[in-house]
Amino acid sequence: MRCAFTAELWRWSARRDAWFFVSVPPDMSDEIEAIPRAPRGFGGVRVEVTVGATVWQTSIFPSANGYVLPMKRAVLRAERIEEGDLVEVALELV
Repeated sequence: MRCAFTAELWRWSARRDAWFFVSVPPDMSDEIEAIPRAPRGFGGVRVEVTVGATVWQTSIFPSANGYVLPMKRAVLRAERIEEGDLVEVALELV
């Protein structure tokens, strides 16, 4: 499954150090959740992500309103993305 969306970069406030995420839209999250797969730690789903010219593999994780995608600091620096920016994301389940 492949999908693309635009979402705001937000900071997770539960920790002192800065962790940043974008939220996968609820309709896409529902589609992803419906796909049968072997269980993984914390309910994570392996994905390949493209943001700008940067491509990497990671996992998305379930949250209250769907899945969230953690954003690596190296990606934020490389793509010049800051908290509150809209991020164009392409995801492919792997």
